[in-house]
Amino acid sequence: MGKRSIPLVNLSSGRAMPVLGMGTAGTSIPTDLASTFLDAIEAGYRHFDTASVYRTEQALGRAIAEAIGRGLIASRDELFVTSKPWCSDADPQLVLPTLQKSLKNLGLDYLDLYLVHWPVRLKPGKMPYAFTKEDILPFDMKSTWEAMEQCCRLGLAKSIGVSNFSSKKLSQLLEHATIPPAVNQLEMNTCWDQRKLRELCKEKGVHVTAWSPLGANGAPWGSLSVMQSPVLKEIATAKGKTVAQVALRWLYEQGVSAVAKSYNKERMKENLQIFDWELDGDDLKMIQTIPQKKGYSGEEFVSEDELLRNYGMVKFKQSH
Repeated sequence: MGKRSIPLVNLSSGRAMPVLGMGTAGTSIPTDLASTFLDAIEAGYRHFDTASVYRTEQALGRAIAEAIGRGLIASRDELFVTSKPWCSDADPQLVLPTLQKSLKNLGLDYLDLYLVHWPVRLKPGKMPYAFTKEDILPFDMKSTWEAMEQCCRLGLAKSIGVSNFSSKKLSQLLEHATIPPAVNQLEMNTCWDQRKLRELCKEKGVHVTAWSPLGANGAPWGSLSVMQSPVLKEIATAKGKTVAQVALRWLYEQGVSAVAKSYNKERMKENLQIFDWELDGDDLKMIQTIPQKKGYSGEEFVSEDELLRNYGMVKFKQSH
């Protein structure tokens, strides 16, 4: 299955993005990650989602170089690569240097998409699971976004966007953005459909990309709610598809792109096989009955300090 088999979505930036990409976040990482990414390129993936905090940029860069060397792709331009600065770099002075470091790790001249990872700023050097509420700093959304816009104007990021922005945060950003965010990457799946936020994004011309499209059941905070859903299992059996294929197809039919992580070669291929069939009306009605529950609460990012929240701290429990 080649690149042309994966539909593209046109972003507000004028760039085209494959609607299904490979996610690279996670605590369980193969020893030879570059080889895994190479397998993904060979299988037909052309969209890769990484971030500075994932520690997967260098391996992805090696895989891209080898894919070009082996003729699997003609040039880097055939790929769509996304990265993000971590919250400890969500500072106007650090956004550009962090992007330059990511480009060095990846061995690339530009990113296709650069996203503000969370509407949160942490003290320098603070990593996931290694910070306290006291490490949360005021987040200067306006100035940070201006630094993102500079990355775009320099040609180092062809598109810019956000991740994990609530309706409130996105609306605040749009009030002063000169270059509007092309994408809002959100936790979204059949068990957390983000309907209200998706409606706002559609109204504002911001494309939605779903992370955790299969429930991130391998993550510490993940669940089996998607992969063990009786509703999805019933639809999958009737259609001769996998549960993952039904879940990803549903996202595609919502007009949403997705980044799905699998380091299993066969499942990688299966996840790409969602574009030559469709869900019918009864399937969609069944999926609407699935109980909704957010997977990742983001509680560790929430400061009780009123001042910090006034500066733009988001209460993640209310972000839907």
